Amino acid sequence: QVQLVESGGGLVQPGGSLRLSCAASGSICKVLTMRWYRQAPGKQREWFATITSGGNTNYADYVKGRFTISRGNAKNTMYLQMNSLNAEDSADYYCNAGVESVAGVGSYWGQGTQVTVSS
Repeated sequence: QVQLVESGGGLVQPGGSLRLSCAASGSICKVLTMRWYRQAPGKQREWFATITSGGNTNYADYVKGRFTISRGNAKNTMYLQMNSLNAEDSADYYCNAGVESVAGVGSYWGQGTQVTVSS
């Protein structure tokens, strides 16, 4: 069994910053590529950042220069540093990871963490 747990969401003022975390646990052999998605009310879930097991990153244009994705030394944890937040960044944020476990390779999702940008 593999679990992903996000944390770090909350209420922040426009222009502020937040740091999200995503921790993978369970019967893990290796955590592969990890991604961040978000879903605003009434909208579809959308991808915006990827980090591979080797540390290569990719971003959607609308977060480039504001958000930074990284992984912890143990490689089972992913972080998202979000700066210059605005109201359009308000959403539920989800992490996704490809995981090689004792059961094989699968794609797993966290339960989400809410980010609200408001004054």
